[in-house]
Amino acid sequence: MKVLVFGLGALGTVYSCLLKKAGYEVTGIDREMVAAEIKNKGVRINGIWGEHEACLDKVCSQVKEIEQNDFDLIILSVKAYETAEVALQLQKVISPRTYLILAQNGYGNFEAAARFIPQEQIILARVIFGAETLSAGSSKVTVIADDVILGNPLRTINIDFLTNLADIFTQAGIPTRASDDVMKYVWGKITYNSALNPLGAILEVNYGKLAQMDSSRSLMNSIIEEIFAVLAAINQESIWPDAASYMEAFYQQMVPSTAGHHASMLQDIQRGRKTEIDALNGSVVELGKQYGIPTPVNAVISSLLKAKETMFAKPEN
Repeated sequence: MKVLVFGLGALGTVYSCLLKKAGYEVTGIDREMVAAEIKNKGVRINGIWGEHEACLDKVCSQVKEIEQNDFDLIILSVKAYETAEVALQLQKVISPRTYLILAQNGYGNFEAAARFIPQEQIILARVIFGAETLSAGSSKVTVIADDVILGNPLRTINIDFLTNLADIFTQAGIPTRASDDVMKYVWGKITYNSALNPLGAILEVNYGKLAQMDSSRSLMNSIIEEIFAVLAAINQESIWPDAASYMEAFYQQMVPSTAGHHASMLQDIQRGRKTEIDALNGSVVELGKQYGIPTPVNAVISSLLKAKETMFAKPEN
């Protein structure tokens, strides 16, 4: 199997390293500085899945450096706001037999990629293991809450094929399974991220502290309730029957397992980078507008986060 990993950050490093170690041909793409470092030192991971290292077959900084278009699989692990731009670039190296896996956060990635890539070749991945970048090409796996879930929202990809693909990832060391209802899992993660990530970035505290304070807990409850109202309006089923059952699992199971974790949005802001707020709370607000569902708390949280993002933004060169 020939694999292209676009985006060699924390997640892309894990996938590229473990797939290469499993014996597959792996090409990686990232910014020139990152690509140069990985060419010299390879990719490395440590943490709860052990220590691994590998040298990729090819590393480049632009799609035009890739001559072949016979990839079996392309794994996209860039920020949600980059999806459409990267999908446009990938048109040059994707063939009718290539599948594109979107291993990203938030809502709207499938729709953005489908503007340029056939829908029946796109797979959504609900990724719920945590990894952090230590340096270019070096990643630490810190936590896993469940298997990665693979699926096509339109169910245009055979479930047996997806199951076989999931087995490949599992055998490589990334626990994965397939589902015909992938959006239920995607929305579960969107809800989790929307409740914790922006508030953690705004208040600069870990997830456990957010759950301890009555004021932030109240805000998170409202965020979750608004999301479930939107899900009902768009006829999207959830793993949980209602907001109350989600909150029970959220406070008793999800938050305790990641209590010491700090929001990735906070790291983005501290580095002067754009966040994925539009693909999380921002998407909830936009869907609420489309379907007539009030989402005032998600709207305020989105605005506050964007204000902080602007305050710390680094000027473009």
